[in-house]
Amino acid sequence: MNTIAAGTERAVPAELPEPGVRTAPPPAVQRIHRARWTILGVLLAGTATALMVTLGPLRPAASALGHMRWEFLPALILLCLLHYVFSAIALRGAAGRPLPLVATTLAQFTASAANRITPGGLGAAAVNTRYLVCRGLPLPRAAVAVAVLQVAGAPADLLLLGAVLALGGGNGRMLDALGEHAAHAAGLLPPLPLLVAGGVLLPAAVLWGRRAARSAAVGRAVAGFTDLCRRPRDLLVTLAASAGTTLALGVAFALSVLAVPAAAAGPADLLTLVAAYLVGAAAGAAVPLPGGVGSTETALVAALAALGIEAGPALHAVLLFRAVTFWAPVPLGLVSCRTLRR
Repeated sequence: MNTIAAGTERAVPAELPEPGVRTAPPPAVQRIHRARWTILGVLLAGTATALMVTLGPLRPAASALGHMRWEFLPALILLCLLHYVFSAIALRGAAGRPLPLVATTLAQFTASAANRITPGGLGAAAVNTRYLVCRGLPLPRAAVAVAVLQVAGAPADLLLLGAVLALGGGNGRMLDALGEHAAHAAGLLPPLPLLVAGGVLLPAAVLWGRRAARSAAVGRAVAGFTDLCRRPRDLLVTLAASAGTTLALGVAFALSVLAVPAAAAGPADLLTLVAAYLVGAAAGAAVPLPGGVGSTETALVAALAALGIEAGPALHAVLLFRAVTFWAPVPLGLVSCRTLRR
């Protein structure tokens, strides 16, 4: 009897939504909507930039485009691509796995696009962590590998700056200019408010540093870096590739300055311009803005001004550099995201 009853049960139809009640779309549809809004935002930002260039205070920069040395453009594009290849190699070294180079490079394009809307490199960290998880790494190990990659970037950049300055760095012009500007700025500051600010900010910074050093995230990053030090080959690959990413952008910045005839710079100033980029990029990255937009441009123009380059040509060079290495990869990052998902 129970068997017959069980066999004759009718399936209960799924509940239909009540009239007038909106249901959430499927996740795939939500992802498509988000991608459309992202593309729309990029297009709106590009349109706003074009209007600023043609109608706003950047009109002199737009008029100077006809005087650019465009023969440097292929080298700039190549250095930009090389920057992302080095980023992929550094991630492979930090992860300790033979990740496919092409797919890992595409992931770096996606990470750069995510960094345009998130401060402090959080977007790139999230994308790289997700990519490593999809490649078979456990989530804790993937997060540690990405943290190690970010930690390794600081000593790699310091080693690169030391190497550039040791090779001449433009005969010390950058250091002399920075020293003069620092002394001039220090002379403009009143001593009493400076002492009061130092007495308040320095203890707060020490307290914050001690709390950050005791956090679990810093502990995992230190443990991961210690593990990386036990793998000398991966450590060398990570540090060299991290320095290579910065060096590629530094050379691209130098070529951008050489592409502006009014800057009056020559091949002999290559090391000086690379040193200016290292200092300016570090100063711009200290401001927690998405992608360093605004702060990086200001710092790079100031670094060129410290070398005696006028503000107009310096602005033209910085805009060319950021257009090729910062904004141009964004559409590639969106396309790479869709490719990686498939």
